[in-house]
Formats: sequence, C-alpha cells, structure tokens
Amino acid sequence: MEQDSLKMLLQSVANGEMSVDEAVTKFKTAPFEDLGFAKIDYHREVRQGVGEVIYGAGKTPEQIIQISENMLKNGQKTILITRMRDEAAELAEKCLPFTYHKTAQIGIVGKMPSPSTETSVLIATGGTSDVHVAEEAALTAEVLGNKVIRLYDVGVSGIHRLLSHSEEIMNAKVIVAVAGMEGALASVIGGLADCPVIAVPTSVGYGAAFGGVAALLSMLNSCASGVSVVNIDNGFGAGYLASMINHIGG
Repeated sequence: MEQDSLKMLLQSVANGEMSVDEAVTKFKTAPFEDLGFAKIDYHREVRQGVGEVIYGAGKTPEQIIQISENMLKNGQKTILITRMRDEAAELAEKCLPFTYHKTAQIGIVGKMPSPSTETSVLIATGGTSDVHVAEEAALTAEVLGNKVIRLYDVGVSGIHRLLSHSEEIMNAKVIVAVAGMEGALASVIGGLADCPVIAVPTSVGYGAAFGGVAALLSMLNSCASGVSVVNIDNGFGAGYLASMINHIGG
C-alpha cells in the first residue's frame, strides 16, 4: 500500500465512508502476499518511502513476471528489477509495461518518475569498465526520483579529465564514486567535494585486485573525510543511499 493509498484509506474513515472495522481488514490484508515462492511486502513504501525492489538473480523469468504483476495490481506504479537476465527481460517485454537497460541489467516496470528534488546525484567512474555498476546506481537513483549527472571514465590515471568537471563535483548534493583497480577515485573526489561521497569498489582489475577486494580496502582506508563505502559491485545500494541523502531537506 502506497502512502497516497494509506492517506485515502484514513480519509475515508474520517469522512464516514468506511468503518473502522473495514479499514482494519484492509490493513490486515495489505502488509504482504504469499505467492508460495515469494512473500511480497506491500507495506515497504509506507514504512520506508520506497516500494519493494525485485532482485532478479536466482529468480525464474516467470517468477519475476508474477511478482511484478501482483505489485502493479496493488498500486506500485514503478517497479525496479535489479540483476535481471536477458531471457527474463525478453519475457517481461511481452507481458508488462517494461524497459530493459542491458548494460546495468536493470528492468523498470511502469513509468520512470520525474525528479522530485532540485538537487542532483553525481555518479563518476574510474573507467569505462566500471560503467555497468555505475549505471545500476544511476538508474536506481532515477527510479527513486533523482536528477543524475554522469561523469564516466574520469579516473586518476588521467586526473585532468576529472578536474575539468570541478564545478559539477562542487555543486552536487551527493556523489557516487565507482572504481576498481586500486580504487583511488573516491579519495580524490572526497578531497574536492563538500558533500557525502559514496564509494563503490568494483571487481575490475588485474590479479592483485582480488576481484575488487583491493579497491574495497583502499576505499575503507581513505584519508578523505566524508567517504563511506558499500559492497563490491553494489551499484544498487549506492544509488539507493544517494537518493536518501539527496532527499533530505528536499
């Protein structure tokens, strides 16, 4: 149940259009629905301000479709599906109002909402190889109602590329820095910006990068203040957190 639906329900009780008992029944049935293979949390948007997101990895295309259809029926206007495989996207395109972003493995059911704040989320990558993680973060933030500025391939091996965007960096309300290899991008941006920086280590790099562990440890040990770190390749988590920060006071 979305917040608007909750307000309408309470207003109906206040107006005498619905009895208290009827409202209680709706609350009892609204929290979640058991589909056998999944329990859909319809009250997530009421509790957290954002509806449930579907994690596509490990689910069959049919399961993703059934979950999405039930969420649409229960009032969720935009549904984000992360780590979605191509075969699931092909089926979704036949059954749902759906857009697939292959690079990020993101599926979006319904209409992309307009930005709900004037401030922006800036997302930067060290290299082109990090873009798939950055796009997961960017699309997540956009689905959650944020304007997103993308600065891709601005890593420290050619730092002049990053410095040419100093104005955008200094005007952002929150920055997501996505990098593999040694993960230095987050520290450099952290030393330029006056806003929170969310560092995302990626599994990009040669052998001693250890699948992103080297970048993770570098980011955790950043000497720049105001840098926090999410898990390796967790673009979704970074985009979600960036949206929460961007909406504070907005």
